[in-house]
Amino acid sequence: MIRDPRKEIFKVLGEVLLKSEEIKPSQDAKRRVLKKYNLLGTDVDRKITKFFYEIFRRMGIIDKIILKVTGARHVNILDPWFRQAMRIAVYFLVFYPNKEDMNKAKRQLYEWIHYNTHPGAAVMFRKLWEELEEEKEKYLQGFSEWELKYFIPEWYAKRIIQLIGEEEARKLFEYFMRVPKISVRVNILKTTPEEMKEILEKKYKKKVQFGKYLKVILKFDGPFNFDKSEEYQKGMIIVQEEAAALASIFLDPKPGQTVVDMCAAPGGKTEHMAELMRLEGRIYAFDIEDERIKRMKELLKRTGTDKIVKIYKKDARKAPDILGTEIADKVLLDVPCSSDGTLHKNPELRWRLREEKVEELAQLQRELLDAAAELVKPGGEILYCTCTLLKEEDEDNVEWFLKTHKDFELVPLPKNIGSPGFIPGTIRMWPHKEDTIGFFYAKFRKKK
Repeated sequence: MIRDPRKEIFKVLGEVLLKSEEIKPSQDAKRRVLKKYNLLGTDVDRKITKFFYEIFRRMGIIDKIILKVTGARHVNILDPWFRQAMRIAVYFLVFYPNKEDMNKAKRQLYEWIHYNTHPGAAVMFRKLWEELEEEKEKYLQGFSEWELKYFIPEWYAKRIIQLIGEEEARKLFEYFMRVPKISVRVNILKTTPEEMKEILEKKYKKKVQFGKYLKVILKFDGPFNFDKSEEYQKGMIIVQEEAAALASIFLDPKPGQTVVDMCAAPGGKTEHMAELMRLEGRIYAFDIEDERIKRMKELLKRTGTDKIVKIYKKDARKAPDILGTEIADKVLLDVPCSSDGTLHKNPELRWRLREEKVEELAQLQRELLDAAAELVKPGGEILYCTCTLLKEEDEDNVEWFLKTHKDFELVPLPKNIGSPGFIPGTIRMWPHKEDTIGFFYAKFRKKK
């Protein structure tokens, strides 16, 4: 029970964590809960957002401490309400010992658990809180420097160090600790970047900066209530990072062309390509997740770009069977990947990274590349991109594709954007260098 959400913010925070287990990305879960309590864009929103990022960055360590103190085999077997309360408790007791907030959190969470689950869980929560408060140093033993300082798995730190060296890797990991700015792309069919920048600065009192490479990208500090923004509701701005927007620019679809977006939802790049095509031509958009497709449909309708897009709820590997072969002028392949380039934006990903999943994802990416090769016409182009920094899912797949598809050649991408990839002609966007999410791009052309 939450009587006064502006005063009982730790109950609201607990509900955010609870909803985050159900809805991904976790920022969407946070937004829904804050909207429910009419807190979006308020000072309470700002405070909860701070705690939200802080807890998610440390989630892997927090959950291990919970296992130590409870003796449970896995956190998921704990009562969901109790689990969230313990996560907040560990954060305050171990990482943020602010006495005033600690006392409020202890009182509010005890009541929150008592009301929503078995009273015994609330009693256990109070008992474990007191035990943690007395012996927190004991529970921090056994963690590596990378886990405690940068809140990332040790195997991941070693892989990045192997790629760019320890000094550069630490700069990257420091960047991953930041709370990101809000990044939006201006819909050029409805307004101009200059006009939108002026609106954001005068109407919403935001200090706005253009993207490093794209003027259609505008960045500013949160919070921002998109639900109450007339400009967002009218499709004048789209939430998108500069690195993601560059993918459509590199592919460069033209009016009248046929384009396939193979892993399209939630639709930011699909919408962007429709803008670049001036609503002339056809885009076939594939995805398999209902919720993401729903968001894509809403975005396309809101921006007025839906009339040239046909959506298929199908595995993109089946696209040649559905559409036929050699039908596309351009193919965008933004593949499912480890997504570690977004760690500052999606903090829950830190502890979902699995070393054993990398090769599995690389195999899926190669199967999607095979399908893309069938779809594109002679003379047509494929843009392969990821939001991972791991070489196995980036340059290694480029090498594999060029070896197994002799009818394709690599098209060099601009040298004045981002950093060179480890294969000449490819591009990497390093978050700490470009102030955006991490991205990799490679462009292929089918020989005539």
